[in-house]
Amino acid sequence: MLRDIRNNYQKHKLEETDLPAQPFELFKRWLEEAIRSEVDEPTAMTLSTVSDGMPDSRIVLLKEVLDDRFIFFTNYSSSKSLQMKANPQVALNFFWPELERQVRVKGVVSKVDEALSEAYFQSRPRESQLGAWASAQSQPVNGRKELEQNFHKLETQFEGKVIPKPKHWGGFQVEAREIEFWQGRPGRLHDRIRYYSQQQGQWEFKRLSP
Repeated sequence: MLRDIRNNYQKHKLEETDLPAQPFELFKRWLEEAIRSEVDEPTAMTLSTVSDGMPDSRIVLLKEVLDDRFIFFTNYSSSKSLQMKANPQVALNFFWPELERQVRVKGVVSKVDEALSEAYFQSRPRESQLGAWASAQSQPVNGRKELEQNFHKLETQFEGKVIPKPKHWGGFQVEAREIEFWQGRPGRLHDRIRYYSQQQGQWEFKRLSP
């Protein structure tokens, strides 16, 4: 039964004496460990937005961490993009069950510089570039065949050519205001350390009850 499914977490611990002054140092350390451990989709994160007072969540992929910003890319006309335009306060959640860890982020989102979006788009596989043109993300479509026809039409149109970045596609950056590190521990006495952003890039942290 569902009530009987449980794990006793005991792989790691999180001590105050091991914490850096800046949370991004610890985040990058955990992310590198997730990548080295070959966890499934180590850069996957849940992005939560708000639409008309109702939370809305989906998985997106982290593509870069710059200073205090988490960067990802998407269609600027998608539902999540319109929600972020209306309300730039968002939350992120990274979950690495193999390491018994999660990271929770609260922050404010904004678009990245166009040059960064252009550079990343040109680094993408050609099929992904075509997909950004072929899909009117979040809009109704008359079956998968229509999507595939759009894709093949664009394949022919751009054959032998550099595919330009669509104007409706680019990056977002989440400037973190709070970052919580959660490490599973035995007996459900998990470690929870939350960093709070202060003025001039300074951070402080507190331990929270699990």
